[in-house]
Amino acid sequence: MKKVIIIGAPRSGTNMLRDVLCSLPGVGTWPCDEINYIWRYRNAEKSTDEFTPEMASEKIRNYVAKQFEKIGKKYKLHTVVEKTCANSLRIGFLQKIFPDAYFIFIYRNGIDASVSARKRWHARLDISYIIKKAKYVPPLDLPRYAIKYLKNRLYLIFSGEKQLATWGPKINNLEQLTKKLELIEVCGEQWNTCVLKSIKGLELLPEKQVFKISYESFVQKPEKYFNNICEFLNIDISNENLCSAVSTVSATSVGKGESTLNNKERSLLLSHIEKGLKALNYAV
Repeated sequence: MKKVIIIGAPRSGTNMLRDVLCSLPGVGTWPCDEINYIWRYRNAEKSTDEFTPEMASEKIRNYVAKQFEKIGKKYKLHTVVEKTCANSLRIGFLQKIFPDAYFIFIYRNGIDASVSARKRWHARLDISYIIKKAKYVPPLDLPRYAIKYLKNRLYLIFSGEKQLATWGPKINNLEQLTKKLELIEVCGEQWNTCVLKSIKGLELLPEKQVFKISYESFVQKPEKYFNNICEFLNIDISNENLCSAVSTVSATSVGKGESTLNNKERSLLLSHIEKGLKALNYAV
């Protein structure tokens, strides 16, 4: 069974790419958005998602592998796709667990991604979403995550900012950053850290296991690039399935975020994402 891990900063097209892949016969994933709880097995107390390869102990490797096998058998899959944005912070950790996994890195202009991420910090409670994810929390970790989730939601309700205390990948010192920076700057720091750590981590993997694609390129020519991805994964795909898989892909969000920023916000954001933009060859 193939393991495909989609790598990307928040709001960079990771959900879109996962859904397109999982529309193919024999390709699937968990019936919830992300499985960070599974990746954090025996590390639930950590305040960051930035894990090192040394943290992937034998028990952790066996546990995560078992969860992939369960999903594969349950849905009769030949390929399991997983997308958790926090994984962009721990490529070496992932590779230690699955040395033969395929990695697809999808990246997006940091301005658009950060503006989109900012909206998620104000997201309302979604009970059905919580229930779906809770099914895959390691039982011993349930009380810890329940308390964290409650505190986060209470902060959203009662804080003057009307936002979550934390959201998205937990980069180092995330909570401290939220106290001293504007929210758009925090989103920029998240994006920049995720991007730079992804680039650095993927450089250490065999080229045959890594595929890189920009969000902008994919949505402009989805049939072309999805066909390239299928070739990379050694998945045979008919023209009918190819067209059907990318039928809902749209380029309408390209440049959308930047158009909503005022000059001050844009300047603040650029000061945090310049390195990432340059590394990905976006204009600064």
